[in-house]
Amino acid sequence: MSQPPEAKRDAGGVSPFYRAYVLFILVLVYTFNFIDRQIVGILAVPIKEDLSLSDVQLSLMGGLAFALFYTLLGIPIAWLADRRNRVWIMTAALGFWSAMTALCGFAQNFTQLFLARLGVGVGEAGGVAPAYSLISDYFPPNQRARALSIYSFGIPIGSALGILLGGVLTSYLDWRAAFVIVGLAGVVLAPVFRLTLREPARGGLDGVAARTAPAPVAEVARVLVRKPSFWGLSFGAASSSMMGYGLIFWLPSFFVRSFGDALPGFFAWMPDFLVPANPGPLLFASYFYATILFIGGIAGIWLGGVMADRYGETRKSVYALAPACAFLATIPFFIAGVLAPSLWIAFPAFLAIQALSLVWLGPVISAFQHLVQPNMRATASAIFLFVNNLIGIGLGNLLIGFISDGLAARFGDESLRYAILTGTVFYVIAAGLFILTAPRLKDDWEA
Repeated sequence: MSQPPEAKRDAGGVSPFYRAYVLFILVLVYTFNFIDRQIVGILAVPIKEDLSLSDVQLSLMGGLAFALFYTLLGIPIAWLADRRNRVWIMTAALGFWSAMTALCGFAQNFTQLFLARLGVGVGEAGGVAPAYSLISDYFPPNQRARALSIYSFGIPIGSALGILLGGVLTSYLDWRAAFVIVGLAGVVLAPVFRLTLREPARGGLDGVAARTAPAPVAEVARVLVRKPSFWGLSFGAASSSMMGYGLIFWLPSFFVRSFGDALPGFFAWMPDFLVPANPGPLLFASYFYATILFIGGIAGIWLGGVMADRYGETRKSVYALAPACAFLATIPFFIAGVLAPSLWIAFPAFLAIQALSLVWLGPVISAFQHLVQPNMRATASAIFLFVNNLIGIGLGNLLIGFISDGLAARFGDESLRYAILTGTVFYVIAAGLFILTAPRLKDDWEA
């Protein structure tokens, strides 16, 4: 695949302004990635009612349907990204997953919605690993953790916008219109992304020749097998993602079920033009949770990236120990938030949970970029994403939904409260895996 002449310039030769633009447009695409991925969390409430679905069916539609092809196709697409133009690959991925999101709005039953969500997963399989590789070729090693943290802002921004837009559009229109509108917006963004982003030289900021031959998948696998820290970080992140993705999907339903009557009072100060004539608890739940996702998510991700860049240069174990401490610190806030008698207690508790649970992103993703050579980065990132998303997305939503259905006979609508509280064990497991991994990072990094 041919590249434009300017794409062949050394990445170190680009202006600071253009480097900032690169990060901005990548964050914007990642934001759309998570809008389309997480909007289903807030729409689960009207979808459940409209299509008469159980919590387990909602979990399959929101988790496994997306994760199945997202994880399976991630590695072959990353293999291609280590060989071909990454910008073209991301453009095609963005256009396809956005179109499939719009198609979700036309589903008439569980099977159709499940298949449309499969399509979203197919498209998003090409959206993340190539971006990690692009950032590593635009930013020098001592800035990568912060750059990757800023890129990861797309997670809380996109998740918050997905929840907010889903709630607002459903309140004013319906859940089908919400899918169609956000999907078509991504389709419009795709050509802008392609026309304004250049493909950088691979390894230009690492002292590696730009034309270093791409590594075969088998070679990448052999390298990673000899680096136990890669697997410790991958499975630790996957354990945390079981709870992280589970929360993003189920917390809107939890707030509606357990705090539905209190939500309008919490937003009594809101101007009338932001509230439709007969608002339901879904709209207020979207305002409530979107605020938590946005503020808490950005604060936590930025904190993790700054800590990794500041202390990780002299002590590589920080890339694992900082996230481990953050995961353990979430436990008392979970107890306070999930069992809170009022939203005024739940709000700061879940704000702290959101921040602490995302501290890992900058340090861990940055560590992966340093554990392998530049010609292996996209493939290694895809292997990590395979582990993280197959376990995190595929099982997180499902387990919480399964536990909630099992407790429904005893607790009724409050079953989701105790299912979420049970899930905190996965943050403890994640912390344990990171602590065990920390001593190995320095040797694997230098090797």
